[in-house]
Amino acid sequence: MRAARIKIHNFRGIKQATLLLPKHGVFIGDNNTGKTTILEALDLVLGPDRLNRRPAIDEHDFFRGVYTLTTGAFQGDSGPEVEVEGDDGIPIPTVDEVEKKEEAPKIEIEVTVADLTEEQNATFGDYIEFWDASADIFYESPDPEGVDGETITEALRVTFHGWYDDEEDDFEGNTYFTRSLIEADKPVGFSRKYKQVCGFLYLRTLRTGSRALSLERGSLLDIILRLQEVRPQMWENTLCTLSDIPVASDPNLGVSSVLESINTALKRYVPKEWGVEPHLRVSHLTREHLRKVITAFIATGEGEHSAPFYRQGTGTINMLVLAMLSQIAESKQNVIFAMEEPETAIPPYAQKRIVHEVCGLASQTLFTSHSPYVLEEFSIEDTVVLSRDAEGFLARKLITLPANVKLKRYRQEFRTRFCEGLLARRIIVAEGATEASAFPVACRILSELRPDLYSSLEALGVCVVDADGESNIPGIAQLYRELGKNVFAICDKQEADNKALIQAQVELLLMHGEKGFENMVLKGASKSALKRFAQQIDWPQYLAKKYPEPEEYAEEALADYFARSKANWGIADFLAQCSESEMPDWLKSACQRINHYCTLDIEGFRLLWGDPVAGDEDGAPTETGSNLEDGADGSD
Repeated sequence: MRAARIKIHNFRGIKQATLLLPKHGVFIGDNNTGKTTILEALDLVLGPDRLNRRPAIDEHDFFRGVYTLTTGAFQGDSGPEVEVEGDDGIPIPTVDEVEKKEEAPKIEIEVTVADLTEEQNATFGDYIEFWDASADIFYESPDPEGVDGETITEALRVTFHGWYDDEEDDFEGNTYFTRSLIEADKPVGFSRKYKQVCGFLYLRTLRTGSRALSLERGSLLDIILRLQEVRPQMWENTLCTLSDIPVASDPNLGVSSVLESINTALKRYVPKEWGVEPHLRVSHLTREHLRKVITAFIATGEGEHSAPFYRQGTGTINMLVLAMLSQIAESKQNVIFAMEEPETAIPPYAQKRIVHEVCGLASQTLFTSHSPYVLEEFSIEDTVVLSRDAEGFLARKLITLPANVKLKRYRQEFRTRFCEGLLARRIIVAEGATEASAFPVACRILSELRPDLYSSLEALGVCVVDADGESNIPGIAQLYRELGKNVFAICDKQEADNKALIQAQVELLLMHGEKGFENMVLKGASKSALKRFAQQIDWPQYLAKKYPEPEEYAEEALADYFARSKANWGIADFLAQCSESEMPDWLKSACQRINHYCTLDIEGFRLLWGDPVAGDEDGAPTETGSNLEDGADGSD
């Protein structure tokens, strides 16, 4: 059993999405792309306990908070929509314009569950359809014998509808067999009993571990007890025992005497039938209250002291959750696990173990993660890169390696070169290690000195990827551009052919006019900064002999030093001790340009700097932008 496809309309940050889901895969993308929203959508449709909340949805679950025809700017009046298609070839369906104008917004989520078990086929018999796994579509051929094909499997469609009820002034939601919505006069609900047959379990990063070993409804321990059909007959005995426990009855404590005085005063005003004899008890004495307060204790260390399980280390709790997941999978034998960030407080080797263990336990596992150690455990096909545009259309982007990035290299350099870019929204492809280490430092220092003019790359959401050579820039840039990222490049002066290749793949080209980043810095930095740095560093012995007084020949000596310290952040260390006026003009303008490109619209950028991919060697602003106030034109 597995969730093969999900369609989402009008839910949270997603206006429309249609995604194919891998059997075991990981969702990746920048924050606020929609990873958690997809898992929450699956939980609304398949989670057996989600609809027990009242209400199951609220105002913020609707796209842009619009849940009536009068709240906000109703999306139905935005004009005709254009059909959007993801990289996996799935068209994102649009909603008829007339219907949108007449009906209030509704959350609609449809999940296709394929590879059904015999038990599920027997349970859902009237609503079974057939799914073609080779084409990832429903089998609708009139030939009935075609369903016996190797790639054809039984499937079920389930749909959640959520809406605002004007009369009740509240939100409603329910789940239905999709075929009953299409073919029947009256929709048939997909009840909690049916959802339990599907076996979906959503493990949230923070909430799952905090209640795993409690007896709250829906906790992992509660799920295990229900799966093993254990009905703990302990509530009545526990309640009776607690009711007989005296609390502060010892007169020496002073509490009982105060209660007695209150009772005496109470008798003066009311008959005893109204309520007298106040005393203290342990709890409210209800089963629901006990479910919330009863919890497991775990020994802490070698002594006899125990503490509540949720007071253990985060890593210990996560491993405890993994152990309980194995119990659930062994009991049910058919589980879909959706898990957020399994790497939280877990060392790398344990992250890998969690991924392999959970994938081995479940019929399907879907993760979200920011850990390279988790991501590298999944193939390219099972890595779901998500991209969402400003209008809320979300699609899956396929990772397609360019000709100069072989699969072997991608795997070998995944942690050091590719992972961070996959997780970011904006990427600057640097020609080499010097640019990759020095440019972020320059942006950070300048932003600290002049926050009104500059921003750090971290604040702009830009990550730096080392291309390891100018010839690799176009291919690396193409990889990220095709994933829907904003891609920039920083490099030395290029030959016309390679410059054209780079320009075709990037949105912003930062190209200086020197052969070598070190040369640009040495020629552009102030003499005083060079001399000061020459006095500060610990010179290698062979350079100390060559330049007995390096500050006197600072430019020549540092040229040798930088050439031999590419891997030691030599240029980065130099820039870190510069003031704004001491830095090269081109570097300052490059920092301003990337700041403006990320914060202004494209027309505003063109007015200041001209064509963003021209790669102007001097980095000077255009005439139109030269009248900006307070040095915003790139001058000191």
